[in-house]
Amino acid sequence: MAERWQSEQGDLIFARIGAAGWLRAIVRAIPLIVLVFGGLLVLLVLRLIERPLYGLRRPLTPAITQFVCRMAFVLLGLRYRSIGAPMRGPGAVVANHSSWLDIFALNARKRIYFVSKSEVAGWPGIGWLARATGTVFINRDRREAAEQVRVFRDRLAAGHKLLFFPEGTSTDGQQVLPFKPTLFAAFFDPDLRDSLHIQPVTVRYDAPAGEDPRFYGWWGDMAFGPHLLHTLAARQQGGVTVVYHEPVRLTDFENRKLLAKAMEETVRGGLSDHRTAEVSES
Repeated sequence: MAERWQSEQGDLIFARIGAAGWLRAIVRAIPLIVLVFGGLLVLLVLRLIERPLYGLRRPLTPAITQFVCRMAFVLLGLRYRSIGAPMRGPGAVVANHSSWLDIFALNARKRIYFVSKSEVAGWPGIGWLARATGTVFINRDRREAAEQVRVFRDRLAAGHKLLFFPEGTSTDGQQVLPFKPTLFAAFFDPDLRDSLHIQPVTVRYDAPAGEDPRFYGWWGDMAFGPHLLHTLAARQQGGVTVVYHEPVRLTDFENRKLLAKAMEETVRGGLSDHRTAEVSES
């Protein structure tokens, strides 16, 4: 089981939800449920046609995922913006991990496929959505390294962009944890190294006015249901920004440790630049 990060500032304490908050949560939840599961149904039906025609390639269904993720922010009332350009062509993307909202934020701008720990596949709701949208599930076991490389190679050959969270867990969104070099090992396989590009991405959240800066963070032992409920019930929503940094070539790095460190510093820089700007404006 992956180690869960704990904040030195303690748990996030949400205010009690009043009648108005419950009403806001219901008003937002109903169309959001229709959007997500309605989109899932359309995706599954379309995939019945897409799979026999294109195999691993998915030229049609990712458009549904993107639409659902973009509209989710509209229904939530959460501001969404992106900076920079997503790279073209197949490759890997690495990003910091703060919340379940990352899934929507990273899918809204560009077609990607998450790489996730295998136990997520069995989670009710989230696991079903993950499988339907083409998530790659892996066991972090060295004995399965060769099979994982084969899966990555096949997915990249199909034009997929694979997204990894190298921190290995989620945080409160206020910092970036050290990137685990082991997650980069598969990229240095001879069949991948010479052609692979990797793009670092920073996801940063702005809490609603007057709320704890960690409001959208989801970490440690926090339950998904209460966090979702308080997000839906927020009187005034904040925002999320996705920053696409310049892609790098894998051949520019001698080993996985140097690559992991470079990606970590770039992603952390995107977050710290934002925090510095906030201080300057206040």
